[in-house]
Amino acid sequence: MAMFGKLFGGSKTPKEDKLLPWIALSELEQLDEIIEKSNTKTQVVFKHSTRCGISRMVMNQFVGAYGLTENDLDLYYLDLLNYREVSNEVGYKFQVMHESPQLLIIKKGEVISHASHGAINDIDLSQFI
Repeated sequence: MAMFGKLFGGSKTPKEDKLLPWIALSELEQLDEIIEKSNTKTQVVFKHSTRCGISRMVMNQFVGAYGLTENDLDLYYLDLLNYREVSNEVGYKFQVMHESPQLLIIKKGEVISHASHGAINDIDLSQFI
């Protein structure tokens, strides 16, 4: 549980009833792993600003509506304030302009869909499995 507290900014952990299978995205090397893994399984990156109320609200809505499992896709969580270098590289490597919050869906090494702010919760992730 401590890992989730750190992921979501210490004591500001969202009040959700369920825990998602988050994978912390904190190292540049993980981006190459994401690209490689995306050849066989959908990879999703959720970029979150722990100091932004809108980002927190969108993430809470995302968590509440999430209904997939670890078998369906890999779900990465990027705290863009603590891992700014990783966040910058995500934009460069996947050619997507930075926004926050932001969701990127990656298959076969490329972003096949992305959204930011409230549009994140309009994406039906099940269509990308």
